Amino acid sequence: MTQAIAEAFVGARRAGRALVQYPGNPPTALSEAYAVQDAAIPLFNDTVVGWKVGRINPPWREELGTSRLVGPIFSTSVQKLESHRKEAEGLIFKEGFGAAEAEFIFRIGTAPSPNQREFSIDDTSALIDTVFCGFEIASSPFPGINDLGPLVTISDFGNNNGLLLGPEIPDWRSAQFDQWDVVTQVDGHEVGSGKAESFPGGTLESVRFLIENLALRGFPVVPGLLISSGAVTGVHQVVAGQSVEARFGNLCSLQCTIQNSSGK
Repeated sequence: MTQAIAEAFVGARRAGRALVQYPGNPPTALSEAYAVQDAAIPLFNDTVVGWKVGRINPPWREELGTSRLVGPIFSTSVQKLESHRKEAEGLIFKEGFGAAEAEFIFRIGTAPSPNQREFSIDDTSALIDTVFCGFEIASSPFPGINDLGPLVTISDFGNNNGLLLGPEIPDWRSAQFDQWDVVTQVDGHEVGSGKAESFPGGTLESVRFLIENLALRGFPVVPGLLISSGAVTGVHQVVAGQSVEARFGNLCSLQCTIQNSSGK
């Protein structure tokens, strides 16, 4: 069943088509959900260049015993988003689920010891060389991906379908960006605002969680790896044709246009 679910999701993503129903029995444990994700990654035939981290809210947080989930980001879905241009596109699946999320994105500068399995916040911080502003484009061919809970979200690449990479944060270690006001607008209307410090443990905890998750699953943490650390202003559903803008404190304003994916 694990392989069949993985093949169904990858097939739908590559064809750019929706899945009306979940393709099998939904996972009932974290191990089952990540097993589907692990099976799907090599089927997608693309290079993993990063990972997204998403929050798990109550009551699932207590039931699963974790506050976060992760999913892969593939090379062909990463775009450099310049603040003075509007050409960037966020690709979502028509008749599936689509959302845009303003996020802080970390880049690994130093690989950890290959035998290390547990990391402190200080360990984690030492591995990072740069932090960016940007968008995660969350999308799945299955429209009910979030309605059925985080285990289903995990099973389809953590609901990721792209990363739009904005400018670097100067002197990020002293910039206190977790305290910045971040605002998201869709078609000129404010849909959410917030600060990353509201995350349990902050954005560095998202990175720490991811590194431990990858270490346990046997995925490498290498220099250049990108980590999208979680939606600052919320998960904002979007449809093709809409324009999304996010303002990150006084640093920058980023824009993208949402379009339907034609597959890969």
